[in-house]
Amino acid sequence: MKGVVFTEFLAFVSESWDEDMADDIVEASSLASGGAYTSVGTYDHREIICLLEALSVRVTLSKEALMQQFGFYLAGRFSVFFPQFFTRCGTLFAFLASIDDYIHVEVKKLYPDAELPSFDVLDSDEAQMSMRYRSSRKMEALAEGLIYGAAHHFGRTINVVAKDGGDGSVIFVINETHS
Repeated sequence: MKGVVFTEFLAFVSESWDEDMADDIVEASSLASGGAYTSVGTYDHREIICLLEALSVRVTLSKEALMQQFGFYLAGRFSVFFPQFFTRCGTLFAFLASIDDYIHVEVKKLYPDAELPSFDVLDSDEAQMSMRYRSSRKMEALAEGLIYGAAHHFGRTINVVAKDGGDGSVIFVINETHS
């Protein structure tokens, strides 16, 4: 997993709680990297799971809830780091549909060794989109948080339902709501 995810995770913890919390979870986790991350490095994704577990114990939120919160935060950071991915799409659903065919292609140019999940649009209309998420890392809560964060970026209110895809994948059904 690319180091930018790790550096942003520690920034998320520092901003959401404090820097001491970020230090505490690194110290409490047995990490091959020692918790020293660079944004361009590559690290075992299990390290972020260890950090999430250590955070979960300290803040009494589930690892999945924290992963989703981090995904929301990360979408906002990605909109700053990679604004071209967001500005080229006029709508949330157009943005989500561009993940595999455009965004991940561009990410691979920047990070050729990146192991990216896949997002396949199954169905889409003006109010609803269904996407299949596949990843060997099984971080669907992070993906769901990224979807909510993208919706926030586009000023949309959504509801996401995650369903078992039956083949190790997860189906996200994304409905725009009007508030």
